[in-house]
Amino acid sequence: MNNVRMIEFKDIVDENNKERPMGHLTPIESGQDIPFEIKRIYYLTRVPENTIRGFHSHKELQQVLLCLNGRVTISVATPYEKELITLDDPARGLYIGPMIWREMYDFSPGSVLVVLASQHYNEEEYIRDYRSYCEIAQEYLKGE
Repeated sequence: MNNVRMIEFKDIVDENNKERPMGHLTPIESGQDIPFEIKRIYYLTRVPENTIRGFHSHKELQQVLLCLNGRVTISVATPYEKELITLDDPARGLYIGPMIWREMYDFSPGSVLVVLASQHYNEEEYIRDYRSYCEIAQEYLKGE
């Protein structure tokens, strides 16, 4: 699907110290690991069971979603195709570019979903009606 892809981040593990594991270190750098300058970061925690979030697209905004703890399912769609992606590894992020409809659900207890965004919050950037989204996206995707 255009404008959607997984990003693999470095996952550094100190394997020299077998007696006292040191955990994982995952560096993420704007402009290198993330294909845009990060202007906003927010996170979702304590999402109640059976809650579905999202139900929107963005006109120009780019995002990378990372599940730092637990698991969450992301549905990404265009008027022509749909894909389900499970995020459950903090060393992998989901890039979502402009004009992709997204819904987030199946949050496991204790899950933490972090979103890195290319723009500051702007309500004008959102398309929240699916029919309107399909009309705008069909025109947008013709140029892709």
